[in-house]
Amino acid sequence: MTPRRLVVSLLASAEFARAYTLTALAAVFASFLIERLTSTPTLVTILGLLAVIGAAVLMARREELSLLRFAPTSLIGFLALAIISVLWSSHRSHTVLDWLSLLGVAIVAITIGHVRDTLQTVRAIGDVLRWLLGLSLALEVLSGILLDIPFAAFGIDGNLALGGPIQGIFGTRNMLGFVCVVALITFVIEWRTQSVGRGVGVLSVALGGFLALLSASPTVVVLAAAVGVTTVALTIVRHTPPARRATVQWVLGALVAAALAFAFAQRHRIIRLLDAGSDFSTRADLWNAILDWVAGKPVTGYGWFGSWTGGEYPFQYINFQLSDHHQSALNAYFDVLLQLGVLGLALFLVLGGVATVRSWLVASVRRSVVYAWTPLLLVTLAVESMFESFTLSGAGWLLLVLCALRAGQTRSWRQNIDDAQTGAVPTLGAER
Repeated sequence: MTPRRLVVSLLASAEFARAYTLTALAAVFASFLIERLTSTPTLVTILGLLAVIGAAVLMARREELSLLRFAPTSLIGFLALAIISVLWSSHRSHTVLDWLSLLGVAIVAITIGHVRDTLQTVRAIGDVLRWLLGLSLALEVLSGILLDIPFAAFGIDGNLALGGPIQGIFGTRNMLGFVCVVALITFVIEWRTQSVGRGVGVLSVALGGFLALLSASPTVVVLAAAVGVTTVALTIVRHTPPARRATVQWVLGALVAAALAFAFAQRHRIIRLLDAGSDFSTRADLWNAILDWVAGKPVTGYGWFGSWTGGEYPFQYINFQLSDHHQSALNAYFDVLLQLGVLGLALFLVLGGVATVRSWLVASVRRSVVYAWTPLLLVTLAVESMFESFTLSGAGWLLLVLCALRAGQTRSWRQNIDDAQTGAVPTLGAER
């Protein structure tokens, strides 16, 4: 075997796919820790190499891939608009660099989505998050109890003995809370599919729940409530006879719309109950300032920048106006609206919305509970995006692209075209 064929064989092997998936997930979820321990160029280099290797894996497996189902159209449109925005960006080099970061993580997610199935993906994320959450707890115990000193290098304040809030290796309490909710969904799916033993399942859920509680993040309560309601609704649909399933879906949709309207009407009381008044007040002031700036460029926005760390226009002026130093809009929807305008927000909503509907329909008819992972993750991302911009970078962006790809692979107009070309007959109901 020639060296070239040996490399191609290695890249296309199942063993390499598993190793790549675990390595990529660990690097993305632990990006804050990697950056703190090394440097930003080191982190960028690691993620860049993972994207290049991912592209090589896709090339090695190109005969297994279908061009029609390679990536969601809305994702391609969003990425295209983000790079086109360089034409009206105030700092074109930063736009290009942040777009490359967005593209790199998307390539990693697309690679994982094509080389691993849903259960394998759940197992990989579960394994990675068990280690990272365990490391977070160990460092918090060492910092907050055994040594009683903060670990500035890790971004840990050492508040464990005080009952929190803690950050773990994820930088902020809200990011830790978000990761814990993702972990809890993944751990429960692992447990239900018997992918892990009962002992591992119980300890994993206990670890995720304990760290979520100690994070003292007000968004965790909202995320937990949203995931809980979604789980109950999906369970009802899955156990409804097929003849009445459509009616139940519409009824649940109406109840969700009514609940959202009630929550908006009672938002001030809910905020007081969550003890998140000061946090929300800060966000409300920021969002009002953003809307004022959006009025200047409502269609195209000010160009893609991702995070606000570079201090470009108009972010520096917004922070100056508020006498603050925000690094994002604290809301993914407002961030997209500010940077890519109404066009970008529409593509972003289509990317997440269509994926949610597709994954929900698949999960409602297939017997295996593993299909519930995708819609539950998408609901988590949608709700979290109302309070943070995690979905536009790093682990949040990877999960969004991965879930959108997974949903498109199982229920898509492109699948029907592909099946027609290959002579296959789509039988969703039979693939349970």
